[in-house]
Amino acid sequence: MIIWLASYPKSGNTLLRSILSSYFYSNDGIFTFENLEKISQFPQTSHLMSIGVDVENEKEVFKNFINAQNSINKDNDKVKFFKTHSSLCKMYESNFTDLKNTLGAIYIVRDPRNVVTSLAHHYNLSIDQATDVMIDKNRLMDKTPKNCRVFLGSWNFNYNSWKNLKDQNKFLLIKYEDLINKKKTVLLKIFKYLDLLGLKSNLDMTKLNKAIKTTEFKNMKKKEENETFYEAVIDSKTGKRKNFFNLGPKNNWRELLDQKNKDKIESNFEKEMMELGYL
Repeated sequence: MIIWLASYPKSGNTLLRSILSSYFYSNDGIFTFENLEKISQFPQTSHLMSIGVDVENEKEVFKNFINAQNSINKDNDKVKFFKTHSSLCKMYESNFTDLKNTLGAIYIVRDPRNVVTSLAHHYNLSIDQATDVMIDKNRLMDKTPKNCRVFLGSWNFNYNSWKNLKDQNKFLLIKYEDLINKKKTVLLKIFKYLDLLGLKSNLDMTKLNKAIKTTEFKNMKKKEENETFYEAVIDSKTGKRKNFFNLGPKNNWRELLDQKNKDKIESNFEKEMMELGYL
C-alpha cells in the first residue's frame, strides 16, 4: 500500500521526504541523499516500462497508472512512501490512483505567493511566466527521461483534488510554514497519523531529533555544495545544475513579489488562501 506525499511543486515536499527518509531508512536518523532516493517519485518511466507500457504513448501511460501501482503493491503487507505532484483526478477516463493502492496521503501546501518565486527559480521562468503556470487549469508537467507526465492543474485545483480523500479518512494536510516554524509539533502529528494508518513507528525521539537537525536548510544547502543532488535541474543557459536549496525559509514574497503578480495570485486563489489562513 502507498502513502502519498503529495504537493504542488516547490511546496516543501523535499523537506518532508528528507525527514521521513532519514527516520525510516537510516539507523541513526542522519540525512543522506541516498536515503532520500528511497522515497521516489511516481510515476517514473521505469514503473510503466516494467509492465510493458510504451512511455512515449501518453494516453497509455495515464491509463496504466493504477496497473503500475498494482505491480508495485504486489507485496500487500509492505507500506511504501511515494512523492507525487499529480492532481488526484482522471485523465483519459482513468484515475491517478484508487483506494486499493492508497493507504493514505499527506498533502503539503505552501503560500502560493512564495511558491511562485521558487517555481520561477527552479524552472528558469520569469515571475510573470511562473504565475501563469500556477493559474493554468490545464497544466501538465513535462515528461523527462526519468519521470512520466502527470496532470498538475492549477495550484488550487491540485490542492482541492487531494482533499477528496478526507471523506475516506485518508488525508492529512500539512502547511510548509508550520513544518518550518513548528517542526516537532507537525512531525508528531504526522507520526500519529501514520500510526492510525497502521504504520507503527514506535517513535524514537532521539532518532527523530537527529533527522530534524540534519535536514535543517543550512545543512541541506551545505550538503548540496559538496555532493551532487540529482533532483536539481540543469540550467539550460549554463549547462550546470541550479541550486535546489536556494532561499528556503528566506523566500519572502513581501520582498520578492511584485504587486501585479501578487494581486493576480490572490484573486485567482482567494477562496483557498482564506481557507488556509494565507489571507
